[in-house]
Amino acid sequence: MDTIGFLGVPEPSAEAQQLFDEDIEELGYVMNVSRLWAYQPAALVGLSALLRQVSTADQLSLRQRAVLVTACASARGDSYCSLAWGQRLADASDARTAAGVVEGDDGGLTPGERAMAGWARKVARDPNGTTDADVRELRDAGFTDSQIFTMTAFVALRVAFSTVNDALGLRPDAALRAAVPAPLRAAVTFGRPAEEEQPPRTG
Repeated sequence: MDTIGFLGVPEPSAEAQQLFDEDIEELGYVMNVSRLWAYQPAALVGLSALLRQVSTADQLSLRQRAVLVTACASARGDSYCSLAWGQRLADASDARTAAGVVEGDDGGLTPGERAMAGWARKVARDPNGTTDADVRELRDAGFTDSQIFTMTAFVALRVAFSTVNDALGLRPDAALRAAVPAPLRAAVTFGRPAEEEQPPRTG
């Protein structure tokens, strides 16, 4: 039986096909994420819209979002999002900076970004362990309370998304792993292993 993660492949639908078509247009292949969320395509679309709504409230830049997700995903041991968003962070900075964030070394980031990365890891690892002093660090780095809420909500939603993928055994696409810079690929030593190299799926 063909599978996606630990589950069987969902029944075809027009909504799922739209996800696949968008992947092919943008990447040239269908991502495993889209294949899994084909069970509830509307939920993926809604979650993506909610993430956009949250991140635009205080105009989080693509680089800031990449810092947050890469730090959060690597703290949770999520290989898929660490590769995907590490690639975006590498594009916005450089490969060594992205690999450093995955490894917990934020030396390539700005002071504000270092505060964001540290907060994302705390939220991902132990949200009940955060303190007023942690929030003061963010304020000291120049962030407003509104921005702190935005960052926290964004990271929490990313945690929810990653939890579904990881719990159901989703593995990073071979094409994704092959495309990321070597330092980033070498840094992602945790989580589900990527698929073996194979021709990209086109449907």
